[in-house]
Amino acid sequence: MTADALTDVAGLRVGHATRSGGGWLTGTTVVLAPEGGAVAAVDVRGGGPGTKETDALDPRNVVQKVDAVVLTGGSAYGLDAASGVMTWLEEQGRGVPVGPDPAHVVPVVPAACVFDLGRGGDFRARPDAATGRAAVEAAAADAPGARVAQGCVGAGTGAVAGLLKGGVGTASTVLGSGITVAALVVANAAGSVLDPETGVLYGELFRGRVEYPEARVHEAARRRLAGAAAGNAPAPLNTTLAVVATDADLTKAQAQKLAGTAHDGIARAVRPVHLLHDGDTVFALATGSRPLGTHPLALNDVLAAGADLVTRAIVRAVRAAESVDGPGGTWPSYGELYGKA
Repeated sequence: MTADALTDVAGLRVGHATRSGGGWLTGTTVVLAPEGGAVAAVDVRGGGPGTKETDALDPRNVVQKVDAVVLTGGSAYGLDAASGVMTWLEEQGRGVPVGPDPAHVVPVVPAACVFDLGRGGDFRARPDAATGRAAVEAAAADAPGARVAQGCVGAGTGAVAGLLKGGVGTASTVLGSGITVAALVVANAAGSVLDPETGVLYGELFRGRVEYPEARVHEAARRRLAGAAAGNAPAPLNTTLAVVATDADLTKAQAQKLAGTAHDGIARAVRPVHLLHDGDTVFALATGSRPLGTHPLALNDVLAAGADLVTRAIVRAVRAAESVDGPGGTWPSYGELYGKA
């Protein structure tokens, strides 16, 4: 029995820290690698990214593995959450050794943020080091292979997808080779995830079978969205973040290719995408417990699955989200408008 989540890649754990109410609507999500770390890479396509330690993931640079990846709300302020994760990892003796004492380590913790400032009503209510520490501690406390909470949790707490409420989503698959591939996303897109003509989520058009909402349901949803949008301040910045992971033994260059092709999964589910006010960023993690194979094209199945799973995870994020109506704005959920089917 699998969780159909990022945690199906053996050794990976996911923890959320969520803050809502009292001016808050934000949080942090941490993906914790197994002991010894995971090969990591990144691909940034949005024109307005907010990131930390992504240069370390360049295949030309010395760092080979990381112990955690941080996805956080709070825009650039929220990147402080990574400091709390670094402190926790240092206490566990995890990181790049930099001295004769085993305790002398520097954890490399790549991070990326989404813009959700003020969505709970207080512009200054944003994740900090304590939020990051809470998220990584939650990840460490979870059992291997645990199910991952989706929707308005962690970095998806204040996420918005077009005019709809966004959130966190995750999905996984096992290839014919036995290799596991999985994805986790924070759907906070400037573009729409919804076909305005039919009410179908763009990401569901790739399933092969789509159930279209009744015309009266769709018309009521359009009126509700228009009314909510009229009362909200325009979103200046948005970002979709993803972590794509596999248990295949990948090099950093192969992991970077996986991160790059996974952006195709965002492009299927969000229109338009990768604009100047987006910060779309995909991290790739490879734990290396299964051989990839020696054929020059062996990576192709992993690449295709990664993109498909990002699309599916975005759909799940939007479907799992719950409506928000508060001092920072009103964002109906897809489930409220069209039902949970």
